[in-house]
Amino acid sequence: MKLHGNARTCPKSRRLLVDRLEGDWSLTEAAEAAGVSERTAAKWLARWRAEGEEGLLDRSSAPKLVPSRLPADRLKAIEALRRLRMTAAEIAEILGMALSTVSRWLRRIGLSRLTPPEPPNRYERKRPGELIHVDIKKLGRILTAGHRVTGSKASQKRTLREGKRVGAAGWEFVHVCVDDATRLAYVEVLADERGETAAGFLRRAVKWFASMGIGVERVMSDNGSCYRSHAHASACRELGLRHLFTQPYRPRTNGKAERFIQTLQNRWAYGAIYGSSAERTAALPGWLDHYNFRRRHGSLSHQPTAARLAELEQPCG
Repeated sequence: MKLHGNARTCPKSRRLLVDRLEGDWSLTEAAEAAGVSERTAAKWLARWRAEGEEGLLDRSSAPKLVPSRLPADRLKAIEALRRLRMTAAEIAEILGMALSTVSRWLRRIGLSRLTPPEPPNRYERKRPGELIHVDIKKLGRILTAGHRVTGSKASQKRTLREGKRVGAAGWEFVHVCVDDATRLAYVEVLADERGETAAGFLRRAVKWFASMGIGVERVMSDNGSCYRSHAHASACRELGLRHLFTQPYRPRTNGKAERFIQTLQNRWAYGAIYGSSAERTAALPGWLDHYNFRRRHGSLSHQPTAARLAELEQPCG
């Protein structure tokens, strides 16, 4: 047992104190001999009579009720949801808690950031449609339940092609388009990443943004061959778009698309169990609707992207 640094008594001296009080010593005499107040002497006597030897031991000085302390099960729920890569705002909404409370506990348990921070390179256009970001994410097709479900990689059949071991299922290509100002997103799952495919996706994305009342002016992409193709350049001229390219080996220049793809993977592609690629693709419209119209976005003051669009469309002054 560790005694307080300024304690005037220890269990043995307390026992001596109560023995004297149980004998013929008065409260004043026993307290003066022990070097404590009469109130303290009376306290140890009362504890001795109520609990015996256990009553003479030190007790924790921590308060029994701490309003800011969370129950253990609630803290485990916060940690579990965070490890599913949910944002603090989403966790607060699911658990019905204040965002500040969730954020404070995420910092305490070391989960405020899931990945090491990178040097910031932030910018944001003022008008919807002033700049859209396009990118492509390659996902493996789903034939049967894989190692994410079974926990075993033995069922993954692999073949030898041109001296390299490759998967038998093949790939799907997720084309994404994100508006810089509002973070509204348009996504399609397509069969390849050729120039004609990317050009067709761009046309449909611009048409979708037009249905939302957004006129697209510029498009930013990386230096992939499909974006450098004649077909994509022709589509940009047809749509009246200025095409901007990121700096080589600087994917952060197209960071809004990169960040959206990370969310897309964690919450849609890998956030549920699918029996086939068709099931995964069928789940995309519902998740995308949730992302655009209900999910609170951290960089938009925790409001949905559609609310950001309505805010920017309001006349100034």
